Amino acid sequence: MNSSGQAYPLASLYVGDLHSDVTEAMLYQKFSPAGPIMSIRVCRDIITRRSLGYAYINFQQPADAECALDTMNYDVIKGRPIRIMWSQRDPGLRKSGVGNIFIKNMDESIDNKALYDTFSAFGNILSCKVVCDEKGSKGYGFVHFETHEAANRAIGTMNGMLLNDRKVFVGHFKSRKEREVEFGNKAMKFTNVYIKNFGEDYTDEKLMEVFTAFGRTLSVRVMKDERGRSRGFGFVNYANHEDAQKAVNEMNGKEINGKIIYVGRAQKRLERQGELKRKFDQIKQDRIQRYQGVNLYVKNLDDSIDDERLRKEFAPYGTITSAKVMTDGSQSKGFGFVCFSSPEEATKAVTEMNGRIVATKPLYVALAQRREERKAILTNKYMQRLATLRTMTSPIIDSYQQAGYYMTVPQVVPAPVMEQPVHIQGHEPLTASMLASAPLMDQKQLLGERLYPVIHALHPNLAGKITGMLLEIDNSELLHMLETPESLHSKVDEAIAVLQAHQAKECSPKK
Repeated sequence: MNSSGQAYPLASLYVGDLHSDVTEAMLYQKFSPAGPIMSIRVCRDIITRRSLGYAYINFQQPADAECALDTMNYDVIKGRPIRIMWSQRDPGLRKSGVGNIFIKNMDESIDNKALYDTFSAFGNILSCKVVCDEKGSKGYGFVHFETHEAANRAIGTMNGMLLNDRKVFVGHFKSRKEREVEFGNKAMKFTNVYIKNFGEDYTDEKLMEVFTAFGRTLSVRVMKDERGRSRGFGFVNYANHEDAQKAVNEMNGKEINGKIIYVGRAQKRLERQGELKRKFDQIKQDRIQRYQGVNLYVKNLDDSIDDERLRKEFAPYGTITSAKVMTDGSQSKGFGFVCFSSPEEATKAVTEMNGRIVATKPLYVALAQRREERKAILTNKYMQRLATLRTMTSPIIDSYQQAGYYMTVPQVVPAPVMEQPVHIQGHEPLTASMLASAPLMDQKQLLGERLYPVIHALHPNLAGKITGMLLEIDNSELLHMLETPESLHSKVDEAIAVLQAHQAKECSPKK
């Protein structure tokens, strides 16, 4: 039985906020004094096997699990207070929101334990969390009680009370959707009206003369600059919503003083920013959905290829909605985009056109990806290789060699800035025909021998890792990178960003 008199079918605990170095053995040593343990599992990343910062502990007896929860919650392991909850595997209960409350305006000194200790008097707590960032508490948190009644008791007692000399707000948790609906309902009852574009010679009196025709006003104000001149906009606050709505309906788009004015519901800055962000995000998502699987990225274009020629080359594979060669002024940048009307057409074009020589160069053709997608793919490949290396028994000499691409490193030609295609000392320029004629197993070797010296000249300490990462890219794109220093620089920069992000993740403490 738990403290509220209800039985749990399983004696399972969730243990969170763990340091990444905490192991099952450490947890067993910590929790075994509470009673016999059936199993312990630290949850880990499927690729890197790094701890995700939480674990599950199954006791033989519910009473022992409850003892551990009551006596060990927020104890410190490896410098961090652990957070223990009943393992609630029913997603319906977790997502229902029943018993979940929101606390804000908390003093920054209040941590998880203090919040738990404060609210545990009102009933059994399923979870408790102070929201933090890298600087510490953000001043708000959540407590999820087992029952709605316990949540009501906490709200009734604690809302408006002082905690560490700060008056806190405590209320039922509301989802974003619920908050937006509630806010929308309030917005429909507006009384404050925003008017703009009426010019510089309008005063409070003139504005009042126009807008009092629609009902009783509580205030009228023309906004002025530091010299006292009208800034061309102002506000009228009505006593009744119906009058404000009538003013908007009848005056928006009307002409005043030779100008077409705008009249609408007044919004706070945060509301306007939120609305603009939602519109922008929706436009972005619509664009992504519209071009998903139908937009092709084409590079290594000959300088003579323009929009019309690009469209003509890809026309046999389907209906093209757009074809564009990217330019710097009038000069081609060597790449462009072709958008088809269906994914099937785009797939066929990739299969047929990738590697085909148009004019003087072999094309690289692939589905267009956003920068975030390319970075995520590069990160995933790097993490997979890292996981593979950790399982190897041989010493790690160089991640480029360990990836399977063994080579004799040629003499490095210093190249701090590349403006011309790469020619490496001791190697003739690598062409598409040379690469195609080489055995499949040797093609990466040939590419690596050209890439490594150039990357070494730019980043000596990371040349092996970066080369190994880039060799995961399609051969035709690698060939293009050797011919186009700007493209190689861009890919090297992406690889550096991935390595830095991974290093930062490795070094940062888990919260």
